[in-house]
Amino acid sequence: MKQKFDIIESTCVPLPLENVDTDQIIPARFLKATTRDEKFFGENLFRDWRYNPDGSLKEDFVLNNPAYGGCILVAGKNFGSGSSREHAAWAIAGYGFRVVVSSFFADIHKNNELNNFVLPVVVSEDFLKEIFATVKADPKAKLRVDVPAQTITNLATMRSESFEINPYKKYCLMNAKDDIDYLLDTKDKIENFEKNR
Repeated sequence: MKQKFDIIESTCVPLPLENVDTDQIIPARFLKATTRDEKFFGENLFRDWRYNPDGSLKEDFVLNNPAYGGCILVAGKNFGSGSSREHAAWAIAGYGFRVVVSSFFADIHKNNELNNFVLPVVVSEDFLKEIFATVKADPKAKLRVDVPAQTITNLATMRSESFEINPYKKYCLMNAKDDIDYLLDTKDKIENFEKNR
């Protein structure tokens, strides 16, 4: 669902694992679906980590721990490696995450997140460790992601870092527009350009 991005303040879900690949985010057996059903993909986010083979919940997995919640996922280094499946971004968005924080993202997955209205925020490894420690000490601790200012703040320590975002993607997120919306908005300019060529 397209929502405008401005300032997001939320508790977060910690996933302190490195090299989480897209097959772990959404297993390959779910790729038969060719349309984006947010509920379906959200329910199957981290499927093999969340559920036992009989469909019962694995109580020790963080998404099944009621102490943690919010619209920010904090993940270890090299998040979204592996295949380029867009379904991984669909699953993250479908679950309700609007921001993913990590010290490094696989490039294709990072772009897939942006294209599906999930903001990937790259922070330093030191700041990432601090966030994990803060959330472990207090699951109700919050992060503040200021998209216009391109800053992320740990509200428990008030430490902030800046993050990079492509200006075009920033515009799209802040205005809840995908590539098609953007093209339709510029239709008149495109038509005028073609007429005057």
